[in-house]
Amino acid sequence: MRHRGLSVVLAIFLAAAPARSNFLDKLFGRGSLSEDTIAAGLKEALDVGTANAVASTGRLDGYFKNEAIKILMPEKLKPVEKGLRAIGRGEDVDAFVMSMNRAAEKAAPQAKAIFKDALAHMTITDAKNILRGGDTAATEFFRAKTSERLTASFRPAVSSALSEVGATKRYKDLVGRYSALPFVKSPSLDLDAHVTGKALDGLFHVLGEEEKKIRKDPAARVTKLLKEVFSKSAS
Repeated sequence: MRHRGLSVVLAIFLAAAPARSNFLDKLFGRGSLSEDTIAAGLKEALDVGTANAVASTGRLDGYFKNEAIKILMPEKLKPVEKGLRAIGRGEDVDAFVMSMNRAAEKAAPQAKAIFKDALAHMTITDAKNILRGGDTAATEFFRAKTSERLTASFRPAVSSALSEVGATKRYKDLVGRYSALPFVKSPSLDLDAHVTGKALDGLFHVLGEEEKKIRKDPAARVTKLLKEVFSKSAS
C-alpha cells in the first residue's frame, strides 16, 4: 500500500502540464481513486522529499560544498573581510565562513519533526492545492506552515552550534582584529539571526529541488499502477 500511494502521487506530478487540469478532474471525480488514497500518497511522497532535504543539508558539507546554499560572509562584514584579507588574514575569514556552514549543518536535523507534524495536519484541501500548484507548491506550503516554528527551533540550535564549532569566537576575533585597524568603524551583526535565516533559506531551496524531482522523475512511469492512472487520464 505504501508504494501504491507514492506511485499515485508521482503519477499526478508527472502528468503533462496542458493536460493536468483535466487529469486531476478525472482523478478526483466519481469512480476514480479516493481522496484519502491520493492525500495519503501525497503525504508519503512529501515525507520522502522532506527527509531527503534534511539528510542532504544535515550532513558534513551539506551547506559548505553546495554552492546554491553555502552561507557566505554577511554583507555587513564585507569590509571586515576586505580589510583582513589585505593584511594577510584571509585564513581567518575562510575559517569563519566554514564555521557558519558547520553550524547550519548541525541545526538542519531539527526540521525533520516539524515537517512531519505539518504533514500530519495536511488537509484534503491542502493536498488538492499542492497537486494543482506549480513545481514547488509543496515547498511553499511547508514554508508557510513551518517557518515560524523552524525559526524558533533553529535559532537556539544554531546558537549552540555556532559556539560549538567556534564561529562565535571567530566572529568576535574577526571584528576585534578589524577594529584594531586605523580609521575603520566596527560593524554590528546578529550572527545567530543571520545564520538561522540563511540555514532555513538553504533548507527550503533543497526541499524545492527534491519536490521538482518527485514531480518529474521518469523512472516512476514503469510501474503497473502508473500505467493504470495514466489510462484514466486518457479515458
